[in-house]
Amino acid sequence: MLKFIIPILIIVLTAFNSAAQPPKTKEQLELERQRQEIKKEIEQTQQLRDKNKKVTKLSLADLALINRKLDLQGNVIENINRDINILDNNIYRSQRDINKLSLLLDTLKREYAKSMVYAYKNRSNSDFLNFIFSASSFNDAIKRITYLKSYRAYREMQGENILRTQQLLHGRVQDLNGTKIRKSETLQVQSKELDLLAQQQEEKNQVVSKLKAQGKELDNHIAAAKKQMAKVSAAIAVAIKRARDEAIAKAKAEAKAEADRIKKEEALAKSKAAANPTAKPVTAPVVKPKAVVKKPESVLLSSPELVTLNTSFENNKGSLPWPVERGYVMVKYGTQKLDIGVTIDNPGITIGSDIGSPVKAIFDGEVSSVSNIDNMQVVIIKHGRYFSTYSNLSGVNLSRGQSVHTGQTIGRVAANDEGVGSIDLITSTESSNMNPESWLRRR
Repeated sequence: MLKFIIPILIIVLTAFNSAAQPPKTKEQLELERQRQEIKKEIEQTQQLRDKNKKVTKLSLADLALINRKLDLQGNVIENINRDINILDNNIYRSQRDINKLSLLLDTLKREYAKSMVYAYKNRSNSDFLNFIFSASSFNDAIKRITYLKSYRAYREMQGENILRTQQLLHGRVQDLNGTKIRKSETLQVQSKELDLLAQQQEEKNQVVSKLKAQGKELDNHIAAAKKQMAKVSAAIAVAIKRARDEAIAKAKAEAKAEADRIKKEEALAKSKAAANPTAKPVTAPVVKPKAVVKKPESVLLSSPELVTLNTSFENNKGSLPWPVERGYVMVKYGTQKLDIGVTIDNPGITIGSDIGSPVKAIFDGEVSSVSNIDNMQVVIIKHGRYFSTYSNLSGVNLSRGQSVHTGQTIGRVAANDEGVGSIDLITSTESSNMNPESWLRRR
């Protein structure tokens, strides 16, 4: 029985010793790092709000920024909740280990007490001598001496195991108490962040009330923005139609050239035969047209180079660079109901940024259109059958048909109707618009 108990105790104690965790796990350290980055973004957002207030009165941009702050603050609280969940799991594991160690310690003490009682009852030297000399042979006596030594070593190991278990139990209790303290501190941080979220929500309510109070002036701004966006959408439709018409015309020209080539070769063969009628009739060579190429999925993909460009654009979905280095989404894609009760149908995303900041192409392509709409410049770039449109620019120095590369500066951020720096990014195919955020990399 003893030879089975000792190895099991050693294995159990070793397992508890290896299960000891460091004060902070890698996941907790990563959560702290993410939390610091989010707090930094919140500070930058507030700096943008302060900057806008210096150049213009309360605007939709301010509402967008405070919404962004609320979203980021929500991310901070979610981050803290994940940290609390980890601490709860650590508390549960520590308490479970404490219960197991306490049970093991009780078992060890009972076993040790039994061995001590046995040793007390057989404490006289005569008992040990009788046990040895009563052996039936010399080898049996040697075995009995070996057994007595093993039993003494077992009792010593029992004592050591009790001490080790007590140490492990003490360490687990300390870990549990430390984790509980950290959880208490984290809960205090959570409470502060929730109070800050409530303050920001109240600030948002005040901003919404002030914007609603602007009444007709705000309505005029929104109406002007809608008209401007309608003109941009019309310009995109014109550019796409022109690109399609040019591709169709090019395809027809190439087909006509091929038909003329075949006709010319056939006529040349007939003229040679007519010039020498006495010659032995020779079968006229059959002029075969060029190999038929598989019809592309779009008329805009009229060459292998354009197919390659189109495929590359598709493969980079979700990893395209943002058109500005620093910016924030003022209005998202699609039908958006603003907090002031106004609904806007945005064909792309409106990105707020510093006036004069460089605006860069999100992918390789060819300039399909450069136009002026209501004192702003609009650039449309074709990427195979995809198009990216950048509106509310200034300082554009491009021309139609020019090739551009990813990250190439195509213009600069201009002020919108409210005096805030912003651009509109629209991504589309020849038939519909797409959400640009699903194509851009996560920031």
